[in-house]
Amino acid sequence: MSGVIESQENKDLRAAVAALGARHGRGFDRAALWSEAAKLGYLGVNLPEAYGGGGGGMAELSIVLEELGSAGCPLLMMVVSPAICGTVIARFGTEEQKRTWLPGLADGTLTMAFGITEPDAGSNSHRITTTARRDADGGGWILSGRKVFISGVDIADATLIVGRTEDARTGSLKPCLFIVPRDTPGFQRSRIDMELQAEEKQFELVLDDVRLPAESLVGDEDAGLLQLFAGLNPERIMTAAFAIGMGRYALAKAVDYATTRQVWKLPIGGHQAIAHPLAQAHIELELARLMMQKAAALYDAGDDVGAGEAANMAKYAAAEACVKAVDQAVHTLGGNGLTREYGLASLITAARVARIAPVSREMILNYVSHQSLGLPKSY
Repeated sequence: MSGVIESQENKDLRAAVAALGARHGRGFDRAALWSEAAKLGYLGVNLPEAYGGGGGGMAELSIVLEELGSAGCPLLMMVVSPAICGTVIARFGTEEQKRTWLPGLADGTLTMAFGITEPDAGSNSHRITTTARRDADGGGWILSGRKVFISGVDIADATLIVGRTEDARTGSLKPCLFIVPRDTPGFQRSRIDMELQAEEKQFELVLDDVRLPAESLVGDEDAGLLQLFAGLNPERIMTAAFAIGMGRYALAKAVDYATTRQVWKLPIGGHQAIAHPLAQAHIELELARLMMQKAAALYDAGDDVGAGEAANMAKYAAAEACVKAVDQAVHTLGGNGLTREYGLASLITAARVARIAPVSREMILNYVSHQSLGLPKSY
């Protein structure tokens, strides 16, 4: 890759993380890899140096997740803990919140989940019904509501919950972010039984009059929407990294198989019916990575609006490229592609995650339709 696009420092980071991923591989121990990645400074590479981070940005953090994914050992909570929660706290948190959380998020000793999705709201953040009201003496908050499909709540020390508070001037509800420690009374979780094979489990949350101190509110109550979207762009960039890594892993398995599997005079990869779809998958993964790099560069430069468009496009492109790469990889291996030995079949389900979460491809097409092309909004 041209140095114009990726600095030598980032190339070195990519190579170092790839070596770490190769040591752990597909049958990795999540806790061990999380700990080692943290010790090497990879988990907090995007967080401020003043709080124990690497002082980099989403460009660096996305490299870490992509390379771990391409080695078959992605750390899904990287999307949530350092990318969303770490970014939001670093940009908008109080000094006390930064000192409390950022060093631990950077060195892996603390993990934070992110709770936005609700059963009846889906992609419509305006329908979020989790509400936060001032307690009787006005010094704290009381949260009530439900969340669904929240990753890793059981292993997270706290969850950054998106709630809504009532605007005293207008009476309308506005989004706000609250840090809810895992064992807070009234904060209940139940695991969702998923077909998806992943180390990080999914949960439904119930907040039953959860009482929080005033300092649990992140940032300015009047800037909740800005703060929320500051976390969602990194989420999309990291989902793209997750998808690109997975696609690269599947493609590498298919290329290796196509190079060595021989049933006629030459390896099956010598036949264009096998070779060309794999070449197309490689091209589409590379194109998706370029858009991810653009999104990361815009975000790290402080262009939230430009990053919003690029992050959505990167997430869309990476998800489509990943699904196609996995499908073609499984097809290349034939029956072997469905065996546990080769470890590709489970990726068929996993690859779809990037198409669905954190926002569906249809909602991204809506965004591009009316934000980029200026077409009328359909909802």
